[in-house]
Amino acid sequence: MVSRHAAFYSPLISTIVAGFLKEQGLDATYSVLGPGQRSHELIRDGAVDVMQSAVSSNWKPLERGELPLAVHFAQINMRDGFFLAARTPSASFEWKDLEGHTLLADHGGQPLAMLRYAAKCKGVDWSRIHVIDAGSPEKMISAFRDGTGDFVHLQGPGPQQLERDRAGHIVAEVGEAMPPVAFSSLCASRAFLDTEACRAFVRAFANAKRWVREAAAEEVASKQASYFPAVESTTLAAAIRSYQKLGCWDSGIEIPRDLYEQALNVFEHAGEIRSRHPYEDVCASPRAE
Repeated sequence: MVSRHAAFYSPLISTIVAGFLKEQGLDATYSVLGPGQRSHELIRDGAVDVMQSAVSSNWKPLERGELPLAVHFAQINMRDGFFLAARTPSASFEWKDLEGHTLLADHGGQPLAMLRYAAKCKGVDWSRIHVIDAGSPEKMISAFRDGTGDFVHLQGPGPQQLERDRAGHIVAEVGEAMPPVAFSSLCASRAFLDTEACRAFVRAFANAKRWVREAAAEEVASKQASYFPAVESTTLAAAIRSYQKLGCWDSGIEIPRDLYEQALNVFEHAGEIRSRHPYEDVCASPRAE
């Protein structure tokens, strides 16, 4: 199960569509976390084996004393995967241009914390931006198309679709504006980590992540086309190519400690955590054998 469905998570989607799970003798279902569902509960209850999430998803439950929690065992992305799209093209965009303008920002806990941190890195006064919460990414896109906002903050292929339709123009990548970070990861129960199924999954995911990093974006898009039925292959390929170029998938699959610490830095800046939670409380090393 995934917490969001986007081209940003191509390494995970490709475990299925490019046959890497099948090579390891595994089959899988794919679904998106629904309203009211909680990933930790689904994993605890055995409804889901592997969940796309983020290390930050453990921190508030830890502070509330909730146990047991899922453990994060593999990194999907080492950079933020959101884009800023403007209503009008600008070859000379600077982040300070957000000041005095209206921004439709994704108000998910991690996307917003990362956006605010990137703005800080670029010397932007956040208080000078008129930030709007329009709801889900679909509602954000609809509002932007209807004329609300000067800028919109979206994962691919949303902004690439706006460009194709000449309804918006990508002017910045949030991941380029800030340091590498433990952005999104895979988690499971500690019991599942000890199974042969998990070890086979780890092998499949490592192969899939290497493939999406090295394969032509058009080939990756072609394999994933059925998972994005409303998106043209060229538009999907453009999003994948941007993520390849940015280096979202450049690392191996283990979650590096320094990137975990950087995620803590981001959430400290946003005032979203009360303490720096130890790596060992949240993460474990993937085991392929």
